[in-house]
Amino acid sequence: MENQIIDPQVLNLSKEDFSSDQMVKWCPGCGDHAILRAVENVFPNLGIKKEDFVVVSGIGCSSRFPYYMNTFGIHGIHGRAAPLATGVKLANPKLSVWMITGDGDSMAIGGNHFIHTIRRNIDINILLFNNKIYGLTKGQFSPTTPQGSKTKTSPQGTFERPFNPGELVIGAQGNFFARAVDTNPKAMTAVFIEAAKHKGTSVVEVLQNCVIFSNKAHELITSRETKDEYQLTVEHGKPLIYGKNNDKGIVLKGTKLEVVTLGENGVTEKDILVHDQYEKDPGIHVMLARMMPPEYPVALGVIRSVAAETFDQALDNIIAHEKEISAIKTADDMLNSGSTWTID
Repeated sequence: MENQIIDPQVLNLSKEDFSSDQMVKWCPGCGDHAILRAVENVFPNLGIKKEDFVVVSGIGCSSRFPYYMNTFGIHGIHGRAAPLATGVKLANPKLSVWMITGDGDSMAIGGNHFIHTIRRNIDINILLFNNKIYGLTKGQFSPTTPQGSKTKTSPQGTFERPFNPGELVIGAQGNFFARAVDTNPKAMTAVFIEAAKHKGTSVVEVLQNCVIFSNKAHELITSRETKDEYQLTVEHGKPLIYGKNNDKGIVLKGTKLEVVTLGENGVTEKDILVHDQYEKDPGIHVMLARMMPPEYPVALGVIRSVAAETFDQALDNIIAHEKEISAIKTADDMLNSGSTWTID
């Protein structure tokens, strides 16, 4: 049985109802603080009873999250948050399950669990904090660290090509992918609400700053001086226009996205690509997820949101079908089935 949505005004929950009494031990200035506040603002507005929330995590700075939420929670082991969250959801489908993970926890040791959870489309919400570094273990390069970056484990510069989380999620047959930045709590909150509404695995990548080991990793995207030129907020049904003066846009030329300037070479708003987050073909969504500075802006907001049968629904249907066709309805039926005999 899925969670029944109740009018939030009837539940009368507030941010304070979800605030833990535990001391938050993230570094001052860490982007995790803003994400925590956004989640605290989201939960009271989902129409879900407080006791029906579960927060699950693996290992990493992000994975301390269950301690800082006044909900049920599990702090698991490294990379294993996805199977824990899956088990919780299958055991009690009415629960709203939120998996908190980092770029290392989910895409390195947890990579196998991560992609298969997405492929199965289990109805959970995944918040992926991407600071492009291993923060908790003091600055080693992670699966999203930019090529050439000098870190504790790559003093000459890492030669590995990084993952793009959005490309990985959609490539694993993901049906919901969104992206937000930790410097915009209002937009983060809106995206988290959309993720909660989606039936199936939702993945939200949060571009999060680690002030100690990877400070300004997202500087082009988040700094006051350049953010307008490198943030493209996508909205369903609206043209992909951005820039400080709303004079830039994205067009599709052949099989490639290109940046154009409105008014130059006869380009008008009619030429700009219109965002369709519900398009089943993932082609454009992958292209949007792959856009990165300095050639492109970064796409923020809900990039892909496609309805599909969830793993939980499929499992319930199989169980119901087997019950219907089975001759065994009770424990007595099972014990008296097959070859049986009586001992005098």
